[in-house]
Amino acid sequence: MPRDSQEKPVNSARYLILAGLATIIIWQIPYGHQILYPFTLLATYAHEMGHGLAAMLTGADFEQLVLFPNGSGFARYRGHNIGRLSRAFIASGGLVGPSIAGAALLALASRTGRYRFLLKVLSILMLASGLIWARSLFSLAFAFAFAGAFWFGSRTKGAGPAFLVHIVAVQLCLSVFSDLDYMFSDAAVVDGKVSLSDVSQIEQALFLPYWFWGGLVAMVSFAVLGFGLWQSLRVQTR
Repeated sequence: MPRDSQEKPVNSARYLILAGLATIIIWQIPYGHQILYPFTLLATYAHEMGHGLAAMLTGADFEQLVLFPNGSGFARYRGHNIGRLSRAFIASGGLVGPSIAGAALLALASRTGRYRFLLKVLSILMLASGLIWARSLFSLAFAFAFAGAFWFGSRTKGAGPAFLVHIVAVQLCLSVFSDLDYMFSDAAVVDGKVSLSDVSQIEQALFLPYWFWGGLVAMVSFAVLGFGLWQSLRVQTR
């Protein structure tokens, strides 16, 4: 099978460093957060997909995903006789979802070097998930926009595909830092409405206070992030 990219796996660390530096620089410049706004929405999308996929793994039906322009969103599922462990698993799925997606992308990029192929897969996944689960015009438009951006990125030449894969992976991985406050909060604000946070839902389903589960989820997220970075960099030492 022909390779989709001319880049080799050993170049992954270089693109990872460039993506990290670009993120740090953008954070510091005026309107930097506005520039990274699409990636904020992408992290929320991955968060809600994490809830939905976790629900499917427990046997529940993932019914809809709704994303709001302010960066919040929710996933709705339905199932009969969903036990306490399943409810806790579904609630935690969204918290670790972005980190898992980012780490997996880093590992695949470093091991295969097939950046154009990965972007095409991401494009198809965004398009399919939008058509199946998106239940608002904004959510659908977002999924279509990113599907188009990934497909367009796969058609670019030179280092473009490799850099795009790594900037997406880095943004997903770094979202754990922006979510730290939420991991230790007992409430969530979704489109202006206050509801229980994910860790509070875990507390209700199981035992121990929400901040304990927030700390545990944070450690898991950082461990996943570390694994992704290790996988991305270890190829360089071979």
